[in-house]
Amino acid sequence: MTIPIGLQIYSVREDLAQDFVGVMEKVANVGYAGVEPIFNIPGTTLPEAISTIKRLGFEVPSAHVPLPVGENKNKVLDYLAAFDCKRFFPSTPRDKFGSVDEIKQVCDQFNEGQAVAAANGVTLGVHNHWWEFQPLGDRHAYQVMLEYLDPAILFELDTYWIKTAGLDPAKVVEEFGARAPLLHIKDGPAVTDAPMLAVGDGVIDVPSIVHAGEGTTEWLIVELDRCATDMMEAVEKSFRYLVEAGLGHGK
Repeated sequence: MTIPIGLQIYSVREDLAQDFVGVMEKVANVGYAGVEPIFNIPGTTLPEAISTIKRLGFEVPSAHVPLPVGENKNKVLDYLAAFDCKRFFPSTPRDKFGSVDEIKQVCDQFNEGQAVAAANGVTLGVHNHWWEFQPLGDRHAYQVMLEYLDPAILFELDTYWIKTAGLDPAKVVEEFGARAPLLHIKDGPAVTDAPMLAVGDGVIDVPSIVHAGEGTTEWLIVELDRCATDMMEAVEKSFRYLVEAGLGHGK
């Protein structure tokens, strides 16, 4: 049994701003099984986004939203409830990974968010970029995070950024195991500021990543932050590659 494939709709944000419903229908026609919404969805209202996603039969396995703390607490919880979404993965601040003390502060914020999440029946995780996997003294920043984070906090491993940071994504996926039930899949040259490519067209060994997560990965989420080619074409090509390679499935 292969793994369901979803799309992080941040990938098509510019297209959504022009025609939300039309773009979502195109994504559905490609065959994606689910979508991962972002906090401020361009080109639509929240009610329209919810009704369109439900009408098109998408699952919503996770969302990319802020931590549910401070003024965002009720906003985040209400947003997740509206999508009936049980897992969410905020990002960490890039400028807070220069020292162990800074990383501790980040972990404290996530632990505060975890307490709110647990009290409200949802699950918090971390969505990484490259800075969490950069060296920090004699170890890597993510290893400091693992030391100070509540063990109930999950990870949505962005495998492209792990490669960009210089580590082997497959080994990291294997290391995290069930703590990383969702993987972000993207491709390209694995250079920080370079545009990405459709999955299968770059340097990422996608099959090794997917196989490393066998038995623990629940979703493959395609996400292209920016692309050297037409984004919608890359979104379709990425899905087709994963299916034809026997790595994932759609609806």
